[in-house]
Amino acid sequence: MLHEIETARLRLRPFTPNDVDDFHHLLIDPNVRKYLCDDKVIPREQAASFIEGSLASFETNGFGLWAVLPREEDTLIGFCGFWFFYDPPELQLLYGIAPERWGKGLAAEIARAMIRYGFEEHSFDRIIASADAPNLASLRVMEKAGMTFEKRVSINGLDLVYYVIAREAFQSDESPYRVRKVI
Repeated sequence: MLHEIETARLRLRPFTPNDVDDFHHLLIDPNVRKYLCDDKVIPREQAASFIEGSLASFETNGFGLWAVLPREEDTLIGFCGFWFFYDPPELQLLYGIAPERWGKGLAAEIARAMIRYGFEEHSFDRIIASADAPNLASLRVMEKAGMTFEKRVSINGLDLVYYVIAREAFQSDESPYRVRKVI
């Protein structure tokens, strides 16, 4: 069962194959790829592979990657969701917003929505997220979303900072939030 999530300003829906070009365009933006893609320009095929993997994850696990759009528009401005990283695979919260939308609290809004979704719809015990240590904006997003510092580690030559929120620490706010089943 796929869901659509609405927040105060945004609509989150599972990616579809029709989103590949817009998603790829976002991932190759120099400001986005700096931390999310290790500053590499990924090929379109890799963006398509992410979306295929996300659809398979929704089918298997009930979660994956969502396209982020303004509530009243059909313009892709970001992405979010839960994704397995590293070896061994570790489920993490992931989010990204188009640079022209930075500084408006949208990343924190989608991070809070994903945390709420993870606890309320999937009964996760805890949710973790990591960011490159120099990515101070992402670290602030995790803090604004209610997450706390857990550790700093080096993985594959990357200096990463981990944040976490446990189910017991989660406090659902009263901001507008709605989950709708779409399939």
